[in-house]
Amino acid sequence: MSAVAAIPARKSRRSWLFAIGLILVGINVAVALLTLVWLPYDPSSTAGGRLEAPSLLHWAGTDRLGRDLFTQIMIGSRIALMVGAGAVAIGAAIGVTLGVLSAFATRLLDDAFAAAFDILIAFPTLLLAMLVVAASDTASLWSAIVALGIAISAIVARLTRILAKRVIGMDYITAARTSGTSWPRIVVKHVLPNIWPTLLVNFALQFGLAVIAEASLSYLGLGAPPPNASWGRLLQEAQGTVYTAPFGAIAPGLALLVLVIGINLSADGLRDIGDPTRRGSR
Repeated sequence: MSAVAAIPARKSRRSWLFAIGLILVGINVAVALLTLVWLPYDPSSTAGGRLEAPSLLHWAGTDRLGRDLFTQIMIGSRIALMVGAGAVAIGAAIGVTLGVLSAFATRLLDDAFAAAFDILIAFPTLLLAMLVVAASDTASLWSAIVALGIAISAIVARLTRILAKRVIGMDYITAARTSGTSWPRIVVKHVLPNIWPTLLVNFALQFGLAVIAEASLSYLGLGAPPPNASWGRLLQEAQGTVYTAPFGAIAPGLALLVLVIGINLSADGLRDIGDPTRRGSR
């Protein structure tokens, strides 16, 4: 097969992967919305029997307390999406603002911003989130969202600064400044529209990282407390019975894997859409 003929095949494959990613994320969104109006069982009901295997009554079996595991996983989907969306929203608001300010600041202030971003990024996201959660009075869902949002903001700010400085150096920005266009108008009209596609891909990737980080925090007891059925907490509760009832660990782990894969495939598709040069070169 020639190189020219291989390009349409690669495009078709990437389109299918992008579609699969959107479908996986869409299923999780649909499940999360469904939990607002319907659940198979009462999440607090322990009438199902302890550690039952998957059956027609309990599709994913029951946990060590007798609760329906499929119901818990459905609720965990809602929590995962809430954490991912909330953390990315906070990280984007803080990071884009600081990144743009750094790009337009004086050289001394810009260097100070850049050093601060690098120091924060040097801390692993999970470790920084753990420090923020530990600094609060009690672990909660919202403290986890805020902690992850703050951790993400440094990554977003650094990327925004780099992209914004690249746009600011363009000739049309110099022309706009010479004509007397205000800085806020330059940011809204020229800078943000040009850096938004790249930022959107990064937001999608950070979304997936936030979901994994929240599961890790919950596994360590620093995430959403009971009765919130976080996937990480379900994994933590199932570790003691992983040999006698392995599906208690397999089911939430598989749910987490499916969502993260869907997010990553969607992010890869968004990267191809936002960067036309990649669509014909890969």
